[in-house]
Amino acid sequence: MWSPGFLPTTTDEAAETLLDSPPLAVFTGLLGEPVATEALARLAQDLAWQRPTLRLFGREHPIPRHQVWMGSPEARYRYSGRDFTPEAWHPDVATIRDAVVERLDAAGITAHFNSVLLNRYADGEERMGWHSDDEPELGLDPLIAAVSLGAERPLRFRWKTREAEAFNAWLPHDSLLLMGPGVQRRLQHALLPRRLPGLRISLTFRLVKAETSGD
Repeated sequence: MWSPGFLPTTTDEAAETLLDSPPLAVFTGLLGEPVATEALARLAQDLAWQRPTLRLFGREHPIPRHQVWMGSPEARYRYSGRDFTPEAWHPDVATIRDAVVERLDAAGITAHFNSVLLNRYADGEERMGWHSDDEPELGLDPLIAAVSLGAERPLRFRWKTREAEAFNAWLPHDSLLLMGPGVQRRLQHALLPRRLPGLRISLTFRLVKAETSGD
């Protein structure tokens, strides 16, 4: 079992540890080819992508990307004042979820996910602002696993206390970013706009706690 704050030594040569405490690591070659590229194409075409508006500073703004909230029926989620009810698992997304769990298990990390937020970025101008995935529904110090398909982009991290310099985690096609316990409490992350072409879909797997997922 993985202890919080400690990324176990792994024989996975495609794993790069970015931080030991809190644990942050990138695994490459999650699905392999052509599976990863075929999954990217199907998800881009099959899903009912949405562009909801969120209330910020008293005004409604459409998000600068498209998204789908997906998972088990109990995985209801509240974000920026809105409640999201999950769509049923798409077969490709369920396959990716199982591949994530298997890859983490091989690294000595036990994980279970009942939901995923998919974000579709048409190009480098579409983005995600600074935030932490620290909603009450996720419990204290959640483990979150984010899969990247498509164009490579960097996820920018910064310490909430500014105790160290901000840094990039470059996420290539078919990669898995592990954000272990403590990452959401101590850091924020953002997908900042860059002049990088190409479609990118991210799948951020998480466990919503049924006892705290309110109506």
